[in-house]
Formats: sequence, structure tokens, C-alpha cells
Amino acid sequence: MIKSMVYFGHISIGEVELWPKGETNVAAAPWVREIRVDRLSPPSERCLPLAVLHTVSSGALCFVMESRPSPATADDEPPSSLVAMHTACLRDNKTAVFPLGAEEIHLVAMKPKSNLPNHACFWGYKVPLGLYNSCLSMLNLRCLGIVFDLDETLIVANTTRSFEDRIDALQRKLSKETDPQRISGMLAEIKRYQEDRTMLKQYIDGDQVIDGGKMYKVQSEIRDTSVLVRLRP
Repeated sequence: MIKSMVYFGHISIGEVELWPKGETNVAAAPWVREIRVDRLSPPSERCLPLAVLHTVSSGALCFVMESRPSPATADDEPPSSLVAMHTACLRDNKTAVFPLGAEEIHLVAMKPKSNLPNHACFWGYKVPLGLYNSCLSMLNLRCLGIVFDLDETLIVANTTRSFEDRIDALQRKLSKETDPQRISGMLAEIKRYQEDRTMLKQYIDGDQVIDGGKMYKVQSEIRDTSVLVRLRP
């Protein structure tokens, strides 16, 4: 067991007893005696925070911590700031976030088995920075992220040079094609590439694009690295 102090920002909010868990060497960590929370996570609308962290960080439970026993207090005395944070996390399905460089520890509020009044219990999960919020956004929106493959199944990307190569290749095929339907398809594809090339040239030359009669100003880029990306027809 390790005695630690919990801070919210630079303000001390309570003392805790911490028990290391799992394979992480928490006892030797330089931060173990000062748990510095800097924010609460967004609320989880569909799943308990514990379920989310169990899913995205299997085996990442690194410690359990509980507020230290305190002398009996009067019923009308307000709870400590640590207990208030614990109550808010339980009520709103939030976690308390403790940043650690490229990682972060999420303190998940748990209902203590002892059911003592003014008592706080948290489980600490270490995950890559931003992973929890990314998963939470997808869960709350009921929308999964898509990773596109690179063979242009759904989207197609072109530079000025690749537009020219594609148009040239199509024109060579067109000169040998005799089927009217295929010729019509090739002409439509060439026209689409030419229009997209013109749009990309606008972007390269003037840092702006006119599409559908509307001007879109864009940030300047290094010459010859600009790419136009659109959904495949």
C-alpha cells in the first residue's frame, strides 16, 4: 500500500491509499505519490466508463485507490473535494484524467464495498493519450470510424502529375477502342479528370478553390505536394 496525495490542478483535494495492480511497476513510478488530475472526461452516454476502458485497454488496470479513513464528521458538513469528484464521476459517467506524457491515467469512480459515507474509491487505467475520448466519441455518436484501404476502393486521390498520367493513359486506350459504350465512359472519365485537375491547379496557384460557384480559401502548401481527394464515382 502506498500513501498518495490527489490534486486537481494545483489544489490538493485529498489523501488516498493506493494498491498497485497488474504488471505495471506503479510503486517505482515518480508520480505515484502525487496523483495530479487536470480534467474530467466527457460523459459516456451509452456505456459505463469501466466497460469502455476494459474494452480498449485490456490488462491496463494499474492501481486501486481509496480515500483514507477520516474521523467522523457531522451530517451537515460538506464532503471533501475528493469525495465530491468521486460523486460527480459516478453521477455523470465521467472519469478523472491524469496526463502522463504520451499516456494518460483514467480514474474510474467505483462504489466502495464498505458503503462508508464520504468515502471515495477509484480504479486507475493507463491508456494511450486520447484513446478513451476517441472511443467515447464513436460510442456516443453510435458511429464507427473507417480506415480506408489504399487501392482506391472508396476514395481516389490525385496530384497534378497523376492527373496528367491518367488522362494520357485513357487517351491512348481511347484511340484503340471501338465499342461506343466504352468510348462514352472513357470520355466522361477524361472530362472528370480534366475538371478536377483544373480545380487542383486553382488551389496550387491561388490558395483557393471555386466549386459550384462558391470560393473556398485554403492554407498555402508546398508546391507539387497538393492532392485532390474525392469519393469515387
